[in-house]
Amino acid sequence: MANSLPHNGKNFPRSSSTVTEETPEERSPLERLASFRFTYLSIFIFLAAYAFTMEGFEGVMGQHFETAVLAAADLDPSEGAAIARIQQGIGEVIRESRWIRFGGVRVRPIVLGADGKTVLYAGGRPVTPPAVPGGMADPTLLPVTVEVDVSVPLSSVVANAILVVYAGLLVTILFVYTRTLTRREEIRLGEVVAARDAVSERALTIETELETVREHLARIEPETEVSPEEITALEEDRRQLTVKLAQLELREGELRARSSRIQSLEEERRTLEEFLDEAMQELGQKDNEIQSLERRIKKVRSSSGARESGRPAESLAKRLRTLYKNLEFDDRAVADLLRYREEATKLKAEEALKRLSDEAENLMVRRKVGGLPPHLSIFELGFAGKRRLYFTKGRQRRHRILAMGAKNTQKADLEYLSRLPKE
Repeated sequence: MANSLPHNGKNFPRSSSTVTEETPEERSPLERLASFRFTYLSIFIFLAAYAFTMEGFEGVMGQHFETAVLAAADLDPSEGAAIARIQQGIGEVIRESRWIRFGGVRVRPIVLGADGKTVLYAGGRPVTPPAVPGGMADPTLLPVTVEVDVSVPLSSVVANAILVVYAGLLVTILFVYTRTLTRREEIRLGEVVAARDAVSERALTIETELETVREHLARIEPETEVSPEEITALEEDRRQLTVKLAQLELREGELRARSSRIQSLEEERRTLEEFLDEAMQELGQKDNEIQSLERRIKKVRSSSGARESGRPAESLAKRLRTLYKNLEFDDRAVADLLRYREEATKLKAEEALKRLSDEAENLMVRRKVGGLPPHLSIFELGFAGKRRLYFTKGRQRRHRILAMGAKNTQKADLEYLSRLPKE
């Protein structure tokens, strides 16, 4: 038997979780790139936002200057020198615009005559139209057509201002993100340091326990190894227990399902018992009414038909005793036979009486009636389905016919037979 190794009442501490940290050198190049994905995404959004903002700003400036040039070109020709005044108005729009003077926006208006060929203003400079006789400009050049080309150079003040705004927003976002990462790393670093300290304490404890075990092993005999046969037997026991456990689980599921069915059946049984109690109460009331009516009928018939009822019983008893020489008939048996209304039942009864009288030795369908006092030895013979004939050994003849009944009168018949005196 293997000896158990003491451990001074202590258990080796177990770590609930293992903390592993990857150093930057252990990460792959893709992982190091993935760690900067927020920075790459921020720079990409910064560049895209700057490009789309510049495109939008150029569109806004184009609409602004196109509206201003069209307003300067919209003059009344009847006032005279219309083309010169249009060129002067467009020049003032270009010279006095703050977006051009301070923002560095480039605007190139092009003004064409009504014929679409004569250039009146191009590249920020007015062009002298061809003269007509009389020294005046050709009035057929009106109304003029205006086209404005607006561009915002990347070196302009406006472009640099937009760039500075987006750059400041990008730097702010990256600064906040870096601070968040720094705080998170500080928390993780604190957790790692705490885990390292716990591991160090646990290692120290394990070394102390290991030293104690080594000293103990040095003083006692080495522990005997478990034989392969024992290991195999234990594995077989474990397999059998696993199989039994699965069978018990299946059995538990079946019992739980059966228990639920039994509970539902129990509830149905209680409901049916309640209905049965109510029906029995009603039936008892009906029985009482029937008994009272029967008593009244008997009282009425007893006074008028006592003599008439006695004559058929005497005649039937006389006939039975004459026909069946080996049988004795009690008055109860004659009265039971007389109560049969159906002629077929009476014939079946007399057939059984004849068989009992003539073939008593060979009659195999006899059995002793149970549930009677020990001094009574009474037998019954079936006829006409569920009808029964009760008889015993006769005083002077072979058999004595005691009574005739059926399945529904068995209880009353047995009570009557049990009251018979001992012969």
